[in-house]
Amino acid sequence: MKAVIQAVSSAAVWAEGELTGKIGRGMTLLLGVSVNDTEKEAKFLAKKAANLRIFKDAEDKLNLSVKDIGGGILVVSNFTLCANSEKGNRPSYIEAARPEQAEPLYELFKKELAGNGVEDVACGRFGAEMRIMQENDGPTTIILDTDVIMK
Repeated sequence: MKAVIQAVSSAAVWAEGELTGKIGRGMTLLLGVSVNDTEKEAKFLAKKAANLRIFKDAEDKLNLSVKDIGGGILVVSNFTLCANSEKGNRPSYIEAARPEQAEPLYELFKKELAGNGVEDVACGRFGAEMRIMQENDGPTTIILDTDVIMK
């Protein structure tokens, strides 16, 4: 499972022209589910994201989590994070989980964020064409990959 996390002042997502999620200060989290991912990865990554200290404290140090600031997380499914671009110029998405595997893990991930103390969890619509508007803060961008951080 892969996540690209960006600290934001605000963010919103539209799916097929409909506003489906909106947050104030917090993070936008693009989530990619790969064929080898299980509930274990979803639970681990949700806990990691909820506790990731990427917001500034009173001393201007990145020392606060999204929970500490009372912020939200906008979660957007993104199978393209699982792209393999080692050969040629056209990425392969064979490592991305099929929707019947990915969607339940996406839903579990969102539930686990709330279970880890994130009070405002907003989202896009799984499998839909989406548009995201966000105001980055920092900019701070973190990439998490369970294949790397769970070793």
